[in-house]
Amino acid sequence: MLTACGIWLVGLGVYFIFLRPPLLPEDPRFMGTSLEQIRIAVPGLEAWLKKVFTVMGGFMAGAGVLTVLVASVAVPLRAKGTPWTLAVAGALTVMLMSATTFALHSDFKWLSLLPALVWLAAVVFYLAD
Repeated sequence: MLTACGIWLVGLGVYFIFLRPPLLPEDPRFMGTSLEQIRIAVPGLEAWLKKVFTVMGGFMAGAGVLTVLVASVAVPLRAKGTPWTLAVAGALTVMLMSATTFALHSDFKWLSLLPALVWLAAVVFYLAD
């Protein structure tokens, strides 16, 4: 399950680097404005956000690569510190993202809940084993 979460993080990072538009349709809706009003009020915002999302996507993909390593090396060895590392990493990545999508009333909030639940289940199964 953790390997799947790591692969998902890599894929999400690649999406943020190469495919994600600077502003999703839900973004202006959350702010109570229109895309055109944003473009007029803050010229250059979309170009800046593209750079921000590229960096953020790189960090997501990097976290995913490390998650795959932990899942394939530390988990089978039951290395010391693995449970708290998994719990903290999951809380700071997929769970925080999921909570934020709910706070933003994102169109993707229910989809973002799935990796958080899979990560949580993986930690629970690890501890129960």
